[in-house]
Amino acid sequence: MTLKFLVFLALLTEPQAERAFLRDKILGMLVGSAIGDAMGAPSEMWTREQIQAEYGFVRDLHPRMTKPSPEGTWELNVRAGTTTDDTRWKALVIDYLAGARTGELQAKDFAAYLSTRFEAEREELRRVTMSDSTSALVRGVMRLQWLEEWVKVARAYMGGDLDEYSSALNRFYGGEMVCAGLLFAPALGAYYPGEPEAAYRNTFAVDIYDLGYAKDVSAITAAMVAAAIPEDSTPESILAVLSDVDPEGFFESRLIGRQAFNMLRDARAIVYKAREARLSAPLSEAAPAHDPWVKSGLEPIERAQLQEAYRLLDGRQQRMPFHAGEIHLVNLTALLYSDFDFRGALEFVVNYGRDNDTTAAVTGAVLGAFLGAERLPEKWVATALERNRAIGIDLDELTDRLLAAIEGHR
Repeated sequence: MTLKFLVFLALLTEPQAERAFLRDKILGMLVGSAIGDAMGAPSEMWTREQIQAEYGFVRDLHPRMTKPSPEGTWELNVRAGTTTDDTRWKALVIDYLAGARTGELQAKDFAAYLSTRFEAEREELRRVTMSDSTSALVRGVMRLQWLEEWVKVARAYMGGDLDEYSSALNRFYGGEMVCAGLLFAPALGAYYPGEPEAAYRNTFAVDIYDLGYAKDVSAITAAMVAAAIPEDSTPESILAVLSDVDPEGFFESRLIGRQAFNMLRDARAIVYKAREARLSAPLSEAAPAHDPWVKSGLEPIERAQLQEAYRLLDGRQQRMPFHAGEIHLVNLTALLYSDFDFRGALEFVVNYGRDNDTTAAVTGAVLGAFLGAERLPEKWVATALERNRAIGIDLDELTDRLLAAIEGHR
């Protein structure tokens, strides 16, 4: 072959290889998040004791034997791998991004999209009420309830009345610093692959739901996903986002500084102290037969260190498990404790309890973007794809839509 022909082949195949690589990373983000969502869903909001009594130590996907809810699964007693609102929000945001004309997102456009989506769901419910399907009617009501709280804020924002918007925001889920933006931030992060500052700026711009430093946490999570996608990304480069990307000047906050970065220091301290933990009893007595973790496969010293990490996290719990700061801290601790291992990080999060499906969805999104779908556990990937498709969320199709949206704004 001539040199000219070799150059031609390189030019021909390089864009295709780059696109395939990016697609694998985007699919990894979506599937990784869905796996975390599904892994935590059966024990969502449970205490550690409840999880241990029911499952011992969670190491796999399990069926969800609970009643339907607007924020949870929409069916009763669903199969293993079924997801909740954490995955639905990423699908919804990708629908929004598919219609975006530029890479610079506007909060009013996002608010208008949510309002339009709500009206479409309302119209669908009107149609369903004319049918004989009770299950479709129940699901239609839950779809409206899922978005209702969000649309109140969106419409107040669209109206341009600062007092009305402030009032709506301060009533949003009781005025708590909930994990609102964390439900969709990873999808926004993937929209800006390799551009963590753009991911931060645009997530911060459209996140009209978060209060205080929760807004910084959501934007920094999007930036972490964006930083995780490039081929040369490392755990260090992903975590460096928390110190290097600060377009809103949170580090300059008087007396407090940047809470999102302070929590990284807390996570490092927790992992350090946990690794220093020692057994309080001889090895022969360290794992009694009644210990629910006895079948976990963890060595006694590993179990002692994990329990110490959990004990230290317990001391930093917020009143509400779905507090953005708590989820951010548990996510960072899981990443560090597992050395960015996908399975290990999800096991850490899910067995800790609390709002473990949302936290695991965030952790899975970051690691999925970092590793790519091809490096995630094959069985879990297949289950996540199949179960989401069964409930109307095609992760493969969403990947292609997001990839097309990225190519469009670039």
